[in-house]
Order: sequence, then structure tokens, then C-alpha cells
Amino acid sequence: MEREEIDTYLPQLHPDWSLNAAGHLERQFQTEDFAQALALANVLGAIAEAQWHHPDLTVRWGGVGVEIWTHKIDGLVESDFVLAAHFDQAVES
Repeated sequence: MEREEIDTYLPQLHPDWSLNAAGHLERQFQTEDFAQALALANVLGAIAEAQWHHPDLTVRWGGVGVEIWTHKIDGLVESDFVLAAHFDQAVES
């Protein structure tokens, strides 16, 4: 995906999403404790599994880190942004 296209999709996501140094989508979701972080990771994991899209999730006390990219091309495609949007919807509801 070209940078112009990324710049079109990225503003449509929650403002906490950004591109990391590798060019992957990244966001940190905050929770109150480890139990909530683990529960959130399970929710996000179920969404990812349903879409056959598997991001890296980092569970820690107080939050979940998410890194999304398409492993096959080591870059971003439209479905990466769709998954991020689904994650945003799950957290907002």
C-alpha cells in the first residue's frame, strides 16, 4: 500500500492508531488492570480470528498493545485498516 493510500485510511480510525517504524498499524488500549487487559485481548482475538487476520497482541497490566500488518507482504493492505476499525468498534461499544 502506498503512503497516499495509508494517509487516506489512517484518519478514519481512532486517533490513537499510528504507524510504527516498521510501517505497521499500532495502538495501545488502556485498561484498569491485568484481568481487563486479558479480557480485551480475548475479545480482539476473537474478532481477528473471525476475519482470518492475526495481529500481534501484547497483554500487560493496564493495557493491550496491538500491531497489525499483513505478514505475507510485510506491509499494509485495506483489510488491516478494516480490522483496526472493528477493534475500535468493539472497544467503543
